[in-house]
Amino acid sequence: MTYQNPILPGFYPDPTICRVGDDYFLATSSFEYFPGVPLFHSTDLIHWEQIGHCLTRKSQLDLTRIQSSEGVFAPTLRYHNGIFYMITTVVGGCGHFYVTTNNPYGEWSDPICVEGDGFDPDLFFDTDGKVYFTRQNPQREGIIQFEIDIATGKLLDSGTILWKGFQDIQCEGPHIYRKDGWYYLLTAEGGTHKGHMVTIARSPHVSGPYEGCPQNPILSHRGCPDQPIQATGHGDLIEYVDGSWWIVFLGIRQVGDWLYGMGHHLGRETYLAPVEWVNGWPVVHGGNPITEVVDCISMCGYSHPALGYRDNFDHPTLSHRWNFWGNPKDEQFFLDPSNGVLSLRASSSLSHGFVGVRQQHFVCSVSVTVSISQQHGVEAGMVVRMNERHYYAIAIQGEAGSYELVAEKTLGSLTTRRTIPWERSSVQISIGATEKQYTLGYYDDSGDFTVLDWGESHYLSSEVAGGFTGVYFGIYARNIQVEIETPGSAQFTQFSYDV
Repeated sequence: MTYQNPILPGFYPDPTICRVGDDYFLATSSFEYFPGVPLFHSTDLIHWEQIGHCLTRKSQLDLTRIQSSEGVFAPTLRYHNGIFYMITTVVGGCGHFYVTTNNPYGEWSDPICVEGDGFDPDLFFDTDGKVYFTRQNPQREGIIQFEIDIATGKLLDSGTILWKGFQDIQCEGPHIYRKDGWYYLLTAEGGTHKGHMVTIARSPHVSGPYEGCPQNPILSHRGCPDQPIQATGHGDLIEYVDGSWWIVFLGIRQVGDWLYGMGHHLGRETYLAPVEWVNGWPVVHGGNPITEVVDCISMCGYSHPALGYRDNFDHPTLSHRWNFWGNPKDEQFFLDPSNGVLSLRASSSLSHGFVGVRQQHFVCSVSVTVSISQQHGVEAGMVVRMNERHYYAIAIQGEAGSYELVAEKTLGSLTTRRTIPWERSSVQISIGATEKQYTLGYYDDSGDFTVLDWGESHYLSSEVAGGFTGVYFGIYARNIQVEIETPGSAQFTQFSYDV
């Protein structure tokens, strides 16, 4: 049998995983997007369903002052004595904290804060009842560990440096495991791009000293420039119900050519590979590079990336796939499920009036029908967005019965806008994607599609736009006028994502 990588396509980086009986739960980073820390469930490690988010309230995740690619960095998800724990760091915000629940399908607790700097925190529950908090350590170098009071978040000692890495004293992403009398420390080294790698060390004692694996790194594509998957690293190990071992980790898929170079715009994605234990050390995928189609003996089935979908906005809450940039205001959006309408109040910027879904396929298209209020100056439409300085948008704008369709491209400090007259306050708009470009267009009364503008995907890649996230398709509403006493609004119906 085989399965398809990535198991979670699109912007789902820094995966962490835990097992409860025959069920598996996986969470990833979410950075500046809200709700935070998407949470998935599976029974076979291959097919994943999003069941919610760990951070769904502003009391849990305040993104007020967060900039792009700040916010929620790598979480760790663990289960102990009937309780789920998710610990993470809000970079640029409150720092380390963890939340808990006994029902991963429901709400999680308010946060318990943990003092200290660094990021990528881990929780390890030892067999003697002690709990350890382990994290990246920018000041003292290497990975540092503290015993923690899990009821209060209070650190019980001054910390112990466990390991300074295989080649990188700024190693990060630590996870602790116990197996066959050894404590294993899994880490991420070499940054999160083409030098990325997974390394491991072990010790007979939880607080070390730790010795590195002779075969480090146990996973990396840094010497494999021709592989379609790059930047493999930041993993988490899991034992399957049949006793086999697996690792989830991040990677990227780059596209490009000789003119633009290579870049990735879908973001860092979640991958899966088998693990064997040889002489007390894990060997990932037989020591071979990770491929997009992987042979699988222990599990059956074949996984395809998520298929297309429709959202008719006919439920009382938005589906789990939708995210806001930062914390949404209560009055920002309104769902009318009886009529299948999502209303957005116009904001001062595109980012603040935005709600979107991840782009998960290189080749796909999205469309929506949008109507704007006639009494106020409003622009509303659809955007393909990497961050607030790199995006393409197609929209309708108007005031006092005069309307235009507009295509905007913003790349850093450069913005271009192309407009054409339009006769009414509503339009069906669409963004089409291929590996190398996006088309921005609309449908006329006869159903024919017209391209208003286009832009290269390369300019929305992390290599150009920077940051740690991936591209979103979003809908938005913003004011045409800088100052307006009564903001207008826009209504959206029949959103579709087609592959």
